[in-house]
Amino acid sequence: MNAISEAHSEAPPGKVRLAAIGDLHVTEQDRRRYYDMFHEISQAADVLALCGDLTNFGKASEAERLAEDLTGCNIPTVAVLGNHDYECGDPDTVASILRQAGVTILDDQAVEIDGVGFAGVKGFVGGFGRGELGAFGESAIKTFVDESVAEARKLENGLRSLRTERTVAVLHYAPIVETVIGEPPEIFPFLGSSRLAEAIDRFENVKAVVHGHAHRGSYEGRTMRGAPVFNCAQFVVSERFDRPYALLDI
Repeated sequence: MNAISEAHSEAPPGKVRLAAIGDLHVTEQDRRRYYDMFHEISQAADVLALCGDLTNFGKASEAERLAEDLTGCNIPTVAVLGNHDYECGDPDTVASILRQAGVTILDDQAVEIDGVGFAGVKGFVGGFGRGELGAFGESAIKTFVDESVAEARKLENGLRSLRTERTVAVLHYAPIVETVIGEPPEIFPFLGSSRLAEAIDRFENVKAVVHGHAHRGSYEGRTMRGAPVFNCAQFVVSERFDRPYALLDI
């Protein structure tokens, strides 16, 4: 698995080229903001992964603007939602609009494309390593941790359902601390959870993990077992590659 930083050449034989981007934050006022980018991605990659925060407030009208832009994309597209897509309390409508635009929402299904498996979830907060919050004390804390555990379990189930030799995990929240470094340390626990990495590390066929959310984080790191993790928030990727999306050969 390689990160492609320069020319938009074809993927090497036997490889699938993945374009990944997170944190689009599409608003009602946006018109064709990303249309040309999606068209460019279609020429550069075989598959597109959208890593959450696709809308700014989770409004149906915002999802419709994004769906219009996605008409510029003619390659298979997979996605997970982010916390911003839940803000208005109607993530199902956001997901439904994107499905109608041809996007596979991974939260409720895994999919195989050109021999590569894709599974994903939004994820949740909770912290990393020794700083990970445990289910102890008040019922509100236990409910909080239950949500984090449930997202990790859902990811594990999606990965287990795949029988591909190469698999990609698509997330919004970060699974490791390395890719949130650059953000204020005080908010690290709100940027992801090690429970997601623990689920990923149960599967040796995970060749890449892509996520967003940490706008000022770091581009890459690895899980404890060595699975490569890429923070594909467009702000992070733009600084590294002078374009808002990452290109990865899987």
